[in-house]
Amino acid sequence: MIKQPAYLKKGDKIAIVSPAKFLPKDIDFAISLFKQWGLEVVLGESVYAADHQFAGSDELRTKDLQRFLDDSSVKAIIASRGGYGVIRIIDNLDFSLFLENPKWLVGFSDITVLLSHLFGKLNTQSIHAQMPYTFDDATPASLESLRKALFGESLTYHSKNHPLNRPGTVEGLLIGGNLTLLVMVQGSLSEMDYTDKILFIEDVGEREASIDRMMRMLKRSGKLSQLKGLIVGAFNEMDEEKVPFGQSPEEIILKVVEEYNYPVCFQFPVGHIADNHAIILGTPGQLHIDEQQVTLIQPN
Repeated sequence: MIKQPAYLKKGDKIAIVSPAKFLPKDIDFAISLFKQWGLEVVLGESVYAADHQFAGSDELRTKDLQRFLDDSSVKAIIASRGGYGVIRIIDNLDFSLFLENPKWLVGFSDITVLLSHLFGKLNTQSIHAQMPYTFDDATPASLESLRKALFGESLTYHSKNHPLNRPGTVEGLLIGGNLTLLVMVQGSLSEMDYTDKILFIEDVGEREASIDRMMRMLKRSGKLSQLKGLIVGAFNEMDEEKVPFGQSPEEIILKVVEEYNYPVCFQFPVGHIADNHAIILGTPGQLHIDEQQVTLIQPN
Protein backbone atom coordinates (compact mmCIF):
# COMPACT_ATOMS: atom_id res chain seq x y z
CA MET A 1 0.00 0.00 0.00
CA ILE A 2 1.31 3.44 -0.94
CA LYS A 3 2.08 5.63 2.06
CA GLN A 4 0.86 9.22 1.84
CA PRO A 5 2.35 11.69 4.32
CA ALA A 6 -0.09 13.91 6.16
CA TYR A 7 -0.79 17.18 4.37
CA LEU A 8 0.44 20.30 6.10
CA LYS A 9 -1.64 22.77 8.05
CA LYS A 10 -0.80 26.21 9.37
CA GLY A 11 1.50 26.07 12.34
CA ASP A 12 3.33 22.97 11.17
CA LYS A 13 7.10 22.78 11.34
CA ILE A 14 9.21 22.14 8.24
CA ALA A 15 12.96 21.66 7.93
CA ILE A 16 15.31 22.82 5.18
CA VAL A 17 18.48 20.82 4.54
CA SER A 18 21.21 20.75 1.89
CA PRO A 19 21.82 17.09 1.02
CA ALA A 20 23.85 17.78 -2.12
CA LYS A 21 25.72 20.86 -3.37
CA PHE A 22 26.46 23.92 -1.22
CA LEU A 23 24.34 27.06 -1.37
CA PRO A 24 26.10 30.02 -3.02
CA LYS A 25 23.48 32.51 -1.82
CA ASP A 26 20.99 33.00 0.98
CA ILE A 27 17.47 31.57 0.84
CA ASP A 28 15.78 34.33 2.83
CA PHE A 29 13.03 34.78 0.24
CA ALA A 30 12.04 31.12 0.47
CA ILE A 31 12.07 31.18 4.27
CA SER A 32 9.88 34.28 4.25
CA LEU A 33 7.42 32.68 1.84
CA PHE A 34 7.14 29.50 3.91
CA LYS A 35 6.37 31.67 6.94
CA GLN A 36 3.71 33.51 4.93
CA TRP A 37 2.14 30.11 4.32
CA GLY A 38 1.87 29.78 8.09
CA LEU A 39 4.75 27.35 8.55
CA GLU A 40 7.51 27.24 11.15
CA VAL A 41 10.90 26.90 9.47
CA VAL A 42 13.94 25.13 10.95
CA LEU A 43 17.30 25.21 9.19
CA GLY A 44 19.63 22.23 9.28
CA GLU A 45 23.37 22.48 9.91
CA SER A 46 24.01 21.62 6.28
CA VAL A 47 22.06 24.55 4.83
CA TYR A 48 24.97 26.98 4.72
CA ALA A 49 27.80 24.48 5.21
CA ALA A 50 30.45 23.95 2.53
CA ASP A 51 33.04 21.28 1.86
CA HIS A 52 34.49 21.90 -1.59
CA GLN A 53 31.41 21.63 -3.86
CA PHE A 54 29.26 19.87 -1.26
CA ALA A 55 27.11 21.33 1.52
CA GLY A 56 29.42 19.94 4.17
CA SER A 57 30.94 16.49 4.39
CA ASP A 58 28.98 13.35 3.54
CA GLU A 59 28.81 12.64 7.27
CA LEU A 60 27.37 16.08 8.06
CA ARG A 61 24.77 15.92 5.31
CA THR A 62 23.75 12.41 6.35
CA LYS A 63 23.47 13.36 10.03
CA ASP A 64 21.48 16.48 9.19
CA LEU A 65 18.93 14.72 7.00
CA GLN A 66 18.70 11.82 9.45
CA ARG A 67 17.91 14.22 12.28
CA PHE A 68 14.80 15.48 10.53
CA LEU A 69 13.75 12.08 9.17
CA ASP A 70 13.59 10.94 12.80
CA ASP A 71 11.95 14.07 14.23
CA SER A 72 8.19 13.48 14.37
CA SER A 73 7.55 17.19 15.00
CA VAL A 74 8.86 18.01 11.50
CA LYS A 75 6.11 17.50 8.91
CA ALA A 76 8.11 18.15 5.73
CA ILE A 77 11.76 18.25 4.68
CA ILE A 78 12.71 20.62 1.87
CA ALA A 79 16.00 20.23 0.01
CA SER A 80 17.57 23.66 -0.44
CA ARG A 81 19.01 22.79 -3.86
CA GLY A 82 20.27 19.96 -6.04
CA GLY A 83 23.65 19.78 -7.78
CA TYR A 84 25.32 16.50 -6.86
CA GLY A 85 25.67 14.52 -3.68
CA VAL A 86 22.56 12.58 -2.64
CA ILE A 87 23.77 9.29 -4.11
CA ARG A 88 26.81 9.54 -1.79
CA ILE A 89 24.62 9.43 1.33
CA ILE A 90 21.40 7.60 0.40
CA ASP A 91 22.59 4.18 1.60
CA ASN A 92 23.64 5.55 5.00
CA LEU A 93 20.17 6.85 5.86
CA ASP A 94 17.87 4.94 8.21
CA PHE A 95 14.18 5.32 7.30
CA SER A 96 12.79 3.19 10.16
CA LEU A 97 11.32 6.07 12.19
CA PHE A 98 10.36 7.91 9.01
CA LEU A 99 8.19 4.96 7.93
CA GLU A 100 6.38 5.03 11.27
CA ASN A 101 5.47 8.66 10.65
CA PRO A 102 6.01 9.56 6.94
CA LYS A 103 6.52 13.20 6.01
CA TRP A 104 6.84 15.07 2.74
CA LEU A 105 10.25 15.34 1.13
CA VAL A 106 10.56 18.00 -1.55
CA GLY A 107 13.07 18.73 -4.30
CA PHE A 108 14.10 18.05 -7.88
CA SER A 109 17.25 17.60 -9.98
CA ASP A 110 19.79 15.61 -7.89
CA ILE A 111 17.07 15.11 -5.26
CA THR A 112 15.49 12.70 -7.77
CA VAL A 113 17.71 10.03 -6.14
CA LEU A 114 15.94 10.55 -2.82
CA LEU A 115 12.46 10.81 -4.34
CA SER A 116 13.00 7.65 -6.38
CA HIS A 117 14.24 5.80 -3.29
CA LEU A 118 11.18 6.88 -1.31
CA PHE A 119 8.77 5.44 -3.86
CA GLY A 120 10.84 2.60 -5.28
CA LYS A 121 12.11 1.18 -1.97
CA LEU A 122 9.73 2.61 0.65
CA ASN A 123 6.48 2.95 -1.35
CA THR A 124 6.05 6.50 -0.04
CA GLN A 125 4.90 9.62 -1.89
CA SER A 126 7.07 12.72 -2.24
CA ILE A 127 7.01 16.02 -4.11
CA HIS A 128 9.06 17.01 -7.16
CA ALA A 129 9.00 20.81 -7.05
CA GLN A 130 10.87 24.10 -6.76
CA MET A 131 13.52 24.35 -4.05
CA PRO A 132 14.56 27.40 -1.96
CA TYR A 133 17.60 27.98 -4.20
CA THR A 134 15.26 28.40 -7.19
CA PHE A 135 12.52 30.38 -5.42
CA ASP A 136 13.97 33.78 -6.35
CA ASP A 137 13.50 33.17 -10.08
CA ALA A 138 10.43 30.93 -9.89
CA THR A 139 7.05 31.88 -11.32
CA PRO A 140 4.30 32.59 -8.79
CA ALA A 141 2.29 29.74 -10.33
CA SER A 142 5.05 27.19 -9.70
CA LEU A 143 5.45 28.28 -6.09
CA GLU A 144 1.70 28.19 -5.58
CA SER A 145 1.65 24.65 -6.96
CA LEU A 146 4.12 23.62 -4.24
CA ARG A 147 1.94 25.21 -1.57
CA LYS A 148 -1.10 23.37 -2.91
CA ALA A 149 0.78 20.08 -3.02
CA LEU A 150 1.97 20.46 0.58
CA PHE A 151 -1.44 21.49 1.89
CA GLY A 152 -3.40 18.83 0.01
CA GLU A 153 -5.20 20.93 -2.58
CA SER A 154 -6.01 19.45 -5.99
CA LEU A 155 -3.60 20.31 -8.80
CA THR A 156 -4.65 20.92 -12.39
CA TYR A 157 -2.14 22.04 -15.00
CA HIS A 158 -2.63 23.11 -18.60
CA SER A 159 0.17 23.49 -21.12
CA LYS A 160 0.25 24.44 -24.78
CA ASN A 161 0.15 21.87 -27.52
CA HIS A 162 3.47 20.85 -29.08
CA PRO A 163 3.62 19.68 -32.71
CA LEU A 164 5.18 16.36 -31.66
CA ASN A 165 2.58 15.58 -29.01
CA ARG A 166 0.79 12.25 -29.30
CA PRO A 167 -2.85 12.59 -28.17
CA GLY A 168 -4.69 10.39 -25.73
CA THR A 169 -6.23 10.15 -22.27
CA VAL A 170 -4.82 7.94 -19.52
CA GLU A 171 -4.81 7.49 -15.77
CA GLY A 172 -1.97 6.09 -13.69
CA LEU A 173 0.43 6.73 -10.84
CA LEU A 174 2.89 9.54 -11.52
CA ILE A 175 6.62 8.83 -11.27
CA GLY A 176 9.72 10.48 -12.67
CA GLY A 177 12.26 13.22 -12.25
CA ASN A 178 15.61 14.12 -13.74
CA LEU A 179 16.46 11.72 -16.58
CA THR A 180 20.15 11.46 -15.70
CA LEU A 181 19.39 10.53 -12.10
CA LEU A 182 16.62 8.12 -13.06
CA VAL A 183 19.15 6.27 -15.19
CA MET A 184 21.76 6.49 -12.43
CA VAL A 185 19.60 4.59 -9.92
CA GLN A 186 18.72 1.73 -12.29
CA GLY A 187 19.70 -1.62 -10.82
CA SER A 188 19.84 -0.21 -7.28
CA LEU A 189 17.49 -0.30 -4.29
CA SER A 190 16.27 3.16 -5.33
CA GLU A 191 14.90 2.02 -8.69
CA MET A 192 11.17 2.54 -9.32
CA ASP A 193 8.76 0.16 -11.05
CA TYR A 194 7.64 1.84 -14.29
CA THR A 195 4.80 -0.60 -15.09
CA ASP A 196 1.45 1.13 -15.73
CA LYS A 197 2.86 4.48 -14.62
CA ILE A 198 2.75 7.96 -16.15
CA LEU A 199 6.42 8.91 -16.36
CA PHE A 200 7.66 12.51 -16.39
CA ILE A 201 11.26 13.36 -17.31
CA GLU A 202 13.40 16.49 -17.58
CA ASP A 203 17.08 17.38 -17.77
CA VAL A 204 19.53 20.24 -18.07
CA GLY A 205 22.99 20.74 -19.56
CA GLU A 206 23.08 17.43 -21.44
CA ARG A 207 24.03 16.79 -25.05
CA GLU A 208 21.63 15.23 -27.53
CA ALA A 209 23.79 12.09 -27.70
CA SER A 210 23.54 11.70 -23.92
CA ILE A 211 19.77 12.01 -24.01
CA ASP A 212 19.60 9.44 -26.80
CA ARG A 213 21.87 7.08 -24.83
CA MET A 214 19.84 7.37 -21.63
CA MET A 215 16.49 6.94 -23.32
CA ARG A 216 17.72 3.84 -25.15
CA MET A 217 19.07 2.43 -21.91
CA LEU A 218 15.63 2.80 -20.34
CA LYS A 219 14.09 1.18 -23.38
CA ARG A 220 16.50 -1.75 -23.40
CA SER A 221 15.83 -2.34 -19.70
CA GLY A 222 12.10 -2.60 -20.43
CA LYS A 223 11.16 0.55 -18.54
CA LEU A 224 9.44 2.35 -21.41
CA SER A 225 7.34 -0.43 -22.92
CA GLN A 226 4.80 -0.73 -20.10
CA LEU A 227 4.11 2.96 -19.41
CA LYS A 228 0.62 4.44 -19.44
CA GLY A 229 1.91 7.81 -20.67
CA LEU A 230 5.01 9.98 -20.99
CA ILE A 231 5.35 13.63 -19.93
CA VAL A 232 8.48 15.34 -21.25
CA GLY A 233 9.40 18.53 -19.43
CA ALA A 234 12.18 21.00 -20.11
CA PHE A 235 15.43 19.86 -21.71
CA ASN A 236 17.35 23.11 -21.57
CA GLU A 237 20.85 24.63 -21.43
CA MET A 238 22.00 21.99 -23.88
CA ASP A 239 25.73 21.47 -24.38
CA GLU A 240 26.43 22.11 -28.06
CA GLU A 241 27.65 19.07 -30.02
CA LYS A 242 30.83 19.63 -32.02
CA VAL A 243 29.18 17.69 -34.84
CA PRO A 244 25.38 18.23 -34.96
CA PHE A 245 23.40 15.23 -33.73
CA GLY A 246 20.58 15.91 -36.17
CA GLN A 247 17.67 15.63 -33.76
CA SER A 248 16.26 17.80 -31.01
CA PRO A 249 15.72 16.27 -27.55
CA GLU A 250 12.01 16.03 -28.34
CA GLU A 251 12.66 14.25 -31.63
CA ILE A 252 15.09 11.86 -29.92
CA ILE A 253 12.58 10.91 -27.24
CA LEU A 254 9.69 10.47 -29.66
CA LYS A 255 11.83 8.23 -31.87
CA VAL A 256 12.73 5.99 -28.93
CA VAL A 257 9.08 5.46 -27.94
CA GLU A 258 7.57 5.49 -31.42
CA GLU A 259 6.56 1.81 -31.29
CA TYR A 260 4.47 2.28 -28.16
CA ASN A 261 0.94 3.63 -28.38
CA TYR A 262 0.62 5.64 -25.17
CA PRO A 263 0.14 9.43 -25.20
CA VAL A 264 3.23 11.65 -25.09
CA CYS A 265 3.54 15.39 -24.52
CA PHE A 266 6.50 17.76 -24.75
CA GLN A 267 7.66 20.98 -23.09
CA PHE A 268 5.45 20.43 -20.07
CA PRO A 269 6.16 22.95 -17.26
CA VAL A 270 8.49 20.81 -15.15
CA GLY A 271 12.27 20.86 -14.88
CA HIS A 272 15.12 23.34 -14.50
CA ILE A 273 12.93 26.27 -15.46
CA ALA A 274 11.18 29.12 -13.69
CA ASP A 275 7.79 27.49 -14.28
CA ASN A 276 8.65 24.18 -12.61
CA HIS A 277 5.30 22.91 -11.35
CA ALA A 278 4.91 20.48 -8.46
CA ILE A 279 4.26 16.82 -9.23
CA ILE A 280 3.56 14.33 -6.46
CA LEU A 281 5.35 11.03 -7.05
CA GLY A 282 3.15 8.04 -6.34
CA THR A 283 -0.14 9.89 -6.63
CA PRO A 284 -2.81 9.04 -9.23
CA GLY A 285 -2.73 11.36 -12.22
CA GLN A 286 -5.06 11.98 -15.13
CA LEU A 287 -3.32 13.00 -18.36
CA HIS A 288 -5.26 14.31 -21.34
CA ILE A 289 -3.55 15.39 -24.56
CA ASP A 290 -5.46 16.79 -27.52
CA GLU A 291 -4.75 19.10 -30.42
CA GLN A 292 -5.31 22.22 -28.31
CA GLN A 293 -3.57 21.57 -25.00
CA VAL A 294 -2.28 19.18 -22.37
CA THR A 295 -4.08 18.75 -19.05
CA LEU A 296 -2.64 16.99 -16.01
CA ILE A 297 -4.84 16.54 -12.94
CA GLN A 298 -3.59 15.36 -9.56
CA PRO A 299 -6.71 15.00 -7.41
CA ASN A 300 -6.55 15.52 -3.66
